[in-house]
Amino acid sequence: MARKKEFDYFDAFVKLSEYCCDAAKMLDEVLINFEVSTLEEKMKQMHDIEHAADLCGHEITRRLSKEFITPIEREDIVTLTHEIDDITDCVEDVLIHMYMYNVQEIRNEALRFSKLILKSCEELKITLEEFKNFRKSKVIHDKIVYINKLEEDGDNLYTEAVRKLHMTSKDPIELMSWTIAFNRFEKCCDACEQAVNVVESIIMKNS
Repeated sequence: MARKKEFDYFDAFVKLSEYCCDAAKMLDEVLINFEVSTLEEKMKQMHDIEHAADLCGHEITRRLSKEFITPIEREDIVTLTHEIDDITDCVEDVLIHMYMYNVQEIRNEALRFSKLILKSCEELKITLEEFKNFRKSKVIHDKIVYINKLEEDGDNLYTEAVRKLHMTSKDPIELMSWTIAFNRFEKCCDACEQAVNVVESIIMKNS
């Protein structure tokens, strides 16, 4: 009788990170080619990505509830699943904000942020591809450090963007909406760092 194929949690983490990348790519494309008239439709497409990511996360936890032996601690699987999924949620929140506040034009700092978020997501995916063989990987530590560096870049960009906003705009609605928007951009970078910090913590516990 053929043995039932085991569920690969490490591959599932990579799959979950692909949704982060898809969401980040879409956000970047929407901001580059920004059109108010298409924003509602783009927001629906983004939600489809977020929903697919949720289903992937639910599958991980469903499998976890049925398995006695796991490659790493169950709590760590749950935590990492949540942190990766949270990135996609944060990216979706940026687009929802643009729609809710009826943003008409995209500031240059927002484009810089979207590139930074996309890079962070792509680097996280590479990190998770290395995660399965973390004991032998020669690059995973450098990737973790790099993603932390990208988060620092996000902090600096946030400070610069909000300062420039308050130096160049006197419109209270613009000030409010973009201050909140930049905070949401920065949270995307934070979420990538939080996910990779969980990876680092798991590696330390299992080394």
